[in-house]
Amino acid sequence: MSKLLLLLYSRRFYSSSTVRRFSYFSPDRQINFHPRFPLNSRIFSTDGNGVKANTEEAAPPRNDIKGGYEYDDEKYPKGEFIYKQRSAWERFMVKAKLFFAFPWQRFENGSLLKIKIRGEISDQAQLKRSFSRAMSLPQICDNLVKAAYDPRVVGIYLHIETLNCGWGKLDEIRRHILDFKKSGKFIVGYVPTCQVKEYYIGCACDELYVPPSAYVGLNGLLVQASFLGGELQSGIINHFVGVLEKLGIEAQVEQFGKYKSAGDRLTRKSMSDENREMLTALLDNIYSNWLDKVSLARGKKKEDIENFINEGVYKVERLKEDGWITDIKYDDEVISMLRTRLGLPNTKLLPTVGYRKYSSVRRWTLGLSGYQHRIAIIRASGSISRTKGRFQLPSSRIVAEQFIEKIRRVRASKKYKAVVIRIDSPGGDALASDLMWREIKRLADSKPVIASMADVAASGGYYMAMAADAIVAESLTLTGSIGVVSGKFNLGKLYEFIGFNKEIISRGRYAELAAADQRPFRIDEAELFAKRARHMYTQFRDKAAISRSMEVDRMEQVAQGRVWTGHDAASLGLVDAIGGLSRAVAIAKEKANIPQDEQVTLVELPDSSSSPLGILSNLANTVVEVDDSVKELLHEMASSDEIQARMDGILFEKLEGTSYANSGLTLMKEYLRSL
Repeated sequence: MSKLLLLLYSRRFYSSSTVRRFSYFSPDRQINFHPRFPLNSRIFSTDGNGVKANTEEAAPPRNDIKGGYEYDDEKYPKGEFIYKQRSAWERFMVKAKLFFAFPWQRFENGSLLKIKIRGEISDQAQLKRSFSRAMSLPQICDNLVKAAYDPRVVGIYLHIETLNCGWGKLDEIRRHILDFKKSGKFIVGYVPTCQVKEYYIGCACDELYVPPSAYVGLNGLLVQASFLGGELQSGIINHFVGVLEKLGIEAQVEQFGKYKSAGDRLTRKSMSDENREMLTALLDNIYSNWLDKVSLARGKKKEDIENFINEGVYKVERLKEDGWITDIKYDDEVISMLRTRLGLPNTKLLPTVGYRKYSSVRRWTLGLSGYQHRIAIIRASGSISRTKGRFQLPSSRIVAEQFIEKIRRVRASKKYKAVVIRIDSPGGDALASDLMWREIKRLADSKPVIASMADVAASGGYYMAMAADAIVAESLTLTGSIGVVSGKFNLGKLYEFIGFNKEIISRGRYAELAAADQRPFRIDEAELFAKRARHMYTQFRDKAAISRSMEVDRMEQVAQGRVWTGHDAASLGLVDAIGGLSRAVAIAKEKANIPQDEQVTLVELPDSSSSPLGILSNLANTVVEVDDSVKELLHEMASSDEIQARMDGILFEKLEGTSYANSGLTLMKEYLRSL
């Protein structure tokens, strides 16, 4: 029973966005997108050498809100990668640097770079110094850029395993694959599990191979939501008893905006019409984007792709017959084929360099750094808290006090011409979000600040971004969710059932507002609770309106707790440009009066987890016998007096690889075991 109480004994729960992040975006979200079953994006452009390059960008977003904002994709530089041929002197200097490189940075000329991407992909840049199991998106992209210019690398063999990240990161990886191809070198993909996300990356390669026994899961996308609460429909007659009600738990929720559904899973038995509308729009965007990108990559009509999906194909042979892949081969057969292609005898091993070793190759060695102007990159990934918790995973959270310290250091420094704040966060503590907003605003008064969004920058994540001079999002970045949700659990019936009693002696009319979990709110307490949450929402909405130069009434139309894709957010004035980190850097250069054709040095501000103390903390967290879910929950309890501005699906979604429904099942199991 103690375990159940540990999980439930929270004076109030928080979540504050309308939509769940999908498990395909991240493994710890409530609503799950399955590869079952959109963003029109295809243009051809020419790179600096006159080579026709296949680049993919979002078409001008639609605008279906009255009095809409006219999105102009040409307003800002695109920051497209241009592969520049090296002069004889530059090639000589690179060879000289490589000759004097450290032993662990050396490998044979004519080598094949082998990269295996799988599982979770983090937006943090310092993961190679930590004990995290996640791969680093900045490191993956950096290796692709280095390989394009490295004279020792002849091509890339990309092994794509099951991926567990959002579509924003996938677009960033895909963009770098297309950029690498501009160098004239080949990139070959290998996909043992051919599902929607894996194929999305694989189809960007020059060639794509699968083993004969590959799992084929190109069945489309779906979205699902689970609910623990009961519901009243047309009075007592249609009363449904939910999981929490059976356990004697009442969730008292205040949420503002018709799309704000963070508390729905605790209070409802089914999906609201507004939530269904929003999730359907998100699903449509993702599906059509996937169709467009695959159509362009494989030269197929969208109708033909949909027909293939709807057939439920599971045989690998059909993938080859219909032109979805290059051929069916085992891994060793692909290696043998590449050896032959490079003119090597069968007796000689194919020279390769692994991902981890190649990550140690410095950009300076390849002549890709040391430029005059510097732009600082500050990364903000994870849910938002004001202070560092005792059991906090160093790379899993944005700690406001640490983030603010970085911002102040950059503001005081004269080394940086501009700053790009890279955000990948569903939000969190509303106060912490506001404090960071203030510091970013002050930084923007001294030098250009551009916000770049990865998978998600919603609620508190968007709160941070709107302080920047310009906001850049990927087409499928989840953003917006301007709103807050607050509430508490009434555990009175549960306490009565298990024989637990709690009494409080207090002074002050509202002293028990957050502490009395053994009873429901009094009428006056409920009114005050609602007023506090509404006040926070009004502040959030009004600051968003001011930051985006928008009338409050207009902002109210696009707020309401609704989550948008970056594609749609651009048409609503919530986002300035569609693109990745490279476009954010290009815009930063423009605002800092740096010519677009002039290279700059990007300086990643170190994360605290890369320090010796941070590394020891990482190690400690890997051996401590406390689930990540419990650690997260403990942190939420420690800060339970704070209103949250976040997307939902965070508080109870830290059981890796499971859905919220499973978390609810876990609660019930613990309860039954205690009887």
